[in-house]
Amino acid sequence: MPNRLHFGPDDLLRCRFAVSPLWETQEAVRTLKRPDRHGYHPQWLRRIRGADAGLELGALWLLMPPRGYTPDFIGPPPIGPAATFEEEIAAVRAADPEAARQELARALACTAGAAESARGRALLADPARAVRELADVMEAAWHTLVEPDWPRLRALLEADVAFHSRRLAEVGLGALVAELDPRFAWDADTLTVARRDDHVRHLAGQGLVLMPSVFAWPDVVGGHEPPWQPTLVYPARGLAGLWAEPGDRTPEALVRLLGRGRAAVLAALVDPATTSALAHRLGLAPSSVSAHLGALRDAGLLVSRRYGHQVLYERTPLGIALAGGGGA
Repeated sequence: MPNRLHFGPDDLLRCRFAVSPLWETQEAVRTLKRPDRHGYHPQWLRRIRGADAGLELGALWLLMPPRGYTPDFIGPPPIGPAATFEEEIAAVRAADPEAARQELARALACTAGAAESARGRALLADPARAVRELADVMEAAWHTLVEPDWPRLRALLEADVAFHSRRLAEVGLGALVAELDPRFAWDADTLTVARRDDHVRHLAGQGLVLMPSVFAWPDVVGGHEPPWQPTLVYPARGLAGLWAEPGDRTPEALVRLLGRGRAAVLAALVDPATTSALAHRLGLAPSSVSAHLGALRDAGLLVSRRYGHQVLYERTPLGIALAGGGGA
């Protein structure tokens, strides 16, 4: 049965995209327990092998049933379009203990015996302590699992937001939702999400947060009950190239034509990215990447545009053809 989100006129004015380092941390923790999510992430799994052994993730996993509810206070809707992890984890730590206890009880009820287990009883007995300890675990997970790769992940997520924001301006929300994921559909002011559970919600002026995710693949996630702002999480564009290293995708013919640095930059721009993200991805100095970007833009192979406080670069049709043809 599908989930159905009913929009009123005010909701259409309150739809926004967001990127959340806290959400990616939550989904990275979940991914460790979900082999079906590992397909795009073998390099990441190799990097964290052993490092994750020092994390005490049992309480978080207990609150992440394969089907069912995960407490909203652990991963609340992003507080802004460019919130930092520090800002987001502060919101987790500020959760009301009594409201958190209700969410904990609901999540534990989704797994047989979880509420009666020693860990489940401890969470429910002292919700204020549970909030503190769960926030501590999430923060440790961020530093171990996500933060080392965050520049690369953020670049992919921001590129997805930039692309779909432009498509929103071109085709409107009704046409856009099906482009975000084939499980989304729009009909008569209702967004339908093909899922196993049946859920109906009237947004009632709250609008909707649309959020790409690296680690949520292959799932789409509908999140947050009242009073939280409703959120839909979908797999980000470009996951297939997320972990590719520069040498994996720079054709030698393109190197001979442009030089290794400029060829690597052009080949790396499968999705729009910033100078700093490209520098991190390619292992080059930001000043070198900036010079290459300028030369490629002057040659008509790239365009640049501002997204918030950052400048994103993307290939023009000529740049796409040249990179795809290997410089032939």
